[in-house]
Amino acid sequence: MTFRIRPFRSGDEPALADICLRTADAGADATGVFEDDRIWAEVFVLPYVARHPDLAFVLESDTGDVVGYVVATDDTPAFEDWFHDEWWPERGARWPRPDVESTRQDGTLIYAYGRRGGAEPYGTDHPAHLHIDLLPEAQGQGWGRRLIETVMDELRSRGVGGLHLATSADNARALAFYPRLGFTPLDSHPGVQAFGMILR
Repeated sequence: MTFRIRPFRSGDEPALADICLRTADAGADATGVFEDDRIWAEVFVLPYVARHPDLAFVLESDTGDVVGYVVATDDTPAFEDWFHDEWWPERGARWPRPDVESTRQDGTLIYAYGRRGGAEPYGTDHPAHLHIDLLPEAQGQGWGRRLIETVMDELRSRGVGGLHLATSADNARALAFYPRLGFTPLDSHPGVQAFGMILR
């Protein structure tokens, strides 16, 4: 099987949502982890292609299947304010904010309701951030690096000075992968490891 990177286009959303779900559990399939599988994509991928379709790229197989993606924003504070003010009030109405974090779904919903500009400390020096996911058949072949380089080139062309991302502290493959690309670990919340890179 061969692959190619192409820009995101309208109609890719269901494939991206599926990839997000199938890689959301520290890189493994998260199907059934939440009571509603749709939450993963509504928090971690679909808002990015809605606001920044020009900063989204997909990995497509020779059979036309989308097997991976990278999505990004070039202005994290502005994106988080938009998520809080516009995206989540419409999407999140399906899932009321939990009072306490008793399940993993509760934790993700509490995170979603709390997203707003300045809530995360990484956006000052690293104003862009990204999410990347690949299905197992596309992993270990250099495509993750190429997807990230593709979006970094686009960010550099816009004069963006820094980029960050975060992964689960349980995702051993990701924790080893990002430093190999030149990302530096950042001070992070419990259970999460953030990485940053200055773009030159």
